[in-house]
Amino acid sequence: MIKETSSHPFASTRRLAAIMSADIAGYSRLMGHDEEGTHARLTRYKRDIVDPTITEHSGSIVKHMGDGFLAVFDSPLEATRCAIVIQQTIAARNSTVSDKNQWLQYRIGINLGDIIFEADDVFGDGVNIAARLQTAAKPGDVNISGGVYEQIKNKLVCGYQSLGDERLKNITDPVRIYRVLPDPSAVGQAEPRLKRLIRTAVPLVGACALTFGGGAWYANRNTNTDPVVASVTTRQTEIPLANVPPRPPSAKVIEAVSSEARADTASPAQVVPPPLISLSEPRMVAAITPPPLQKAKPSSQTKGSRECSDCPDMLNLPGGEFRMGSSSDFTEKPIHLAVVAPFALSRIPITYAQWQSCIAANECKYRPEGGSDLPVTNISWNDAQQYVGWLSKSTSRPYRLPTEAEWEFAARAGTVTAFWWGAQMTPGYANCRGCGTPHDPERPIQIESLPPNAFGLQGMGGGVSEWVSDCWHSSYHGAPRTGSWETPNCREHVLRGGSWLSDPDDVRVSSREHYDSGVRYPTHGFRVAISGTGEKNR
Repeated sequence: MIKETSSHPFASTRRLAAIMSADIAGYSRLMGHDEEGTHARLTRYKRDIVDPTITEHSGSIVKHMGDGFLAVFDSPLEATRCAIVIQQTIAARNSTVSDKNQWLQYRIGINLGDIIFEADDVFGDGVNIAARLQTAAKPGDVNISGGVYEQIKNKLVCGYQSLGDERLKNITDPVRIYRVLPDPSAVGQAEPRLKRLIRTAVPLVGACALTFGGGAWYANRNTNTDPVVASVTTRQTEIPLANVPPRPPSAKVIEAVSSEARADTASPAQVVPPPLISLSEPRMVAAITPPPLQKAKPSSQTKGSRECSDCPDMLNLPGGEFRMGSSSDFTEKPIHLAVVAPFALSRIPITYAQWQSCIAANECKYRPEGGSDLPVTNISWNDAQQYVGWLSKSTSRPYRLPTEAEWEFAARAGTVTAFWWGAQMTPGYANCRGCGTPHDPERPIQIESLPPNAFGLQGMGGGVSEWVSDCWHSSYHGAPRTGSWETPNCREHVLRGGSWLSDPDDVRVSSREHYDSGVRYPTHGFRVAISGTGEKNR
C-alpha cells in the first residue's frame, strides 16, 4: 500500500478559511492597447475599491499578483459579500467609460478550505480550487464552491446558478460550482422554463432590489466622492433563494483558457448554461483542425551521447535567456525572464528498461510494470531521486532532474507559442486525451513515435508528466531568474508537460502541475539532465 509522506515546514500553520482569488479579464489585451492608462486605472481600483472593501469585510490580502490578488477571510459569508461589492462598484466605474473594450472586469473565485499559512503566502488545495474557480468565471462574475454555497445559501438575498460538478485542473475530486446571481433578472435567464422563471424571479425582485440597490447607490457615491467602500446590506431569510434547479452533475473539465479569450467571448450580463460533457469527452482549447502550421524543423542533433548501453541518450542544449510562463493560468503568472546555462537533457523520458538497470543494481527499490521501451510510470519525486543518484554513482557524472526553467526552455526550443509546434493543438504532435491519434487510454505510447521539437527532444508534451527539481509555488512571484526554486522541507514538487490522460491545455509548454514528493501516481515519470555538456571531457 502506498503511504503518503509529509514534511510540512515547521513554521507553517493550518486553519479553515475562505479564499478569494481574482484577476482582470483580458488584462494583456488591455495593456497592449493602453499600457499607462490601464495600469493607472487598475491602481486606482485597487486603492479605492479592492483594498478597502476587503478590509471592511474583515478580510486580508495575502498578495497582489500583477492584475490579480489573493485574499483570505474568516467567514465565507463576508468573502461573498465582499466579492459582490467589488464587482458592483467596479461595474459602476465601468459605466462611465464609453468604450466597453476598455472596461476592467474582475473574475472572482471563492472557496472554503483547510489551508497552510506561512509568513507571506498560503498554500494547499483550498487555494488551488479558488484559483480554478476564478479561471472558470466569466468577466464580472463570482464563482463559489459547494462548500461556500452550503454556508451562505440562506443568508444572502441573491440567486445562485448551479454549474454542476466540475473537474478542475490539478484537483483530484470534482468540485460543485455555483455562480452568484445578484441580479434577479439573471436568475430568470438561468431558468429553462417560463413558469419557473416567473415563480423564481418575482419573489427575488423585491428582496434583491433592497440588497443590491444599496450597493448600487454606494457604488455611484463612491465613484464620485468617497473612496471608502461600504458593505452591501443583507438580511436573514427562511425562503430558499437558490430555486434554480441544479443541473445533473457533469464531469466537464474546466479549461484554464486565457483571460484574453474569455474577455472576447463572454458578456457579464448574459447567462448561458454550459452544455453537459461526459468524462470521456476531451476538453479542447483550440480547434483540432487548425489552419496548416509549419512544423518545427528538427535539429540535426537527433542522436546524443550515452555513458553506457542502458544510460539515457543525452542531447546538448545551448542555454540562453527566454520569457517563461504565460497569462493563461494563475499558476503561470507573471511572465518573466529566465536564464538557463548550457546543459544536456535526455532525448526521451526514462524508460522501464533503463529503470530496470537501477533495480538490478539494488539502488531503485520500486518495481513498476510496463513495456521496456515505454516511459516508466507511477514514479514519485523521491523515486526519481534514487534513479539519478544511481546513475550519477555508476557513471561518475552529476546527473539530476532538470530545473523547471530548463524544462520549459527545452520544450519551447526557441518558440514563443502555446505549444512548441505552434499556437494551436495539432493531431499527432503530442500524446494526450484529445491530442489526436495515436492514443492509448491505458498507457503512454512509445515516445519515439512522436516528432521531435527543434532541439531534437521527443515527448515534451503528453506521454508522462515529468518531475523537475523545483519545489511547488503557486505562481512565479519571487521566482529566481536562474537555477532551481527550492524551499527547505518542501512537501510538493513541480511536474511539467502533461500526460496521456491530460487534456490539450495541460500539454502547453507553460502548463504546470504539482504533487506530493513521496506519493506515486500512474501518469508521473521523468527525464534527467546534467549541467554543461552531456559528454565527458576526453
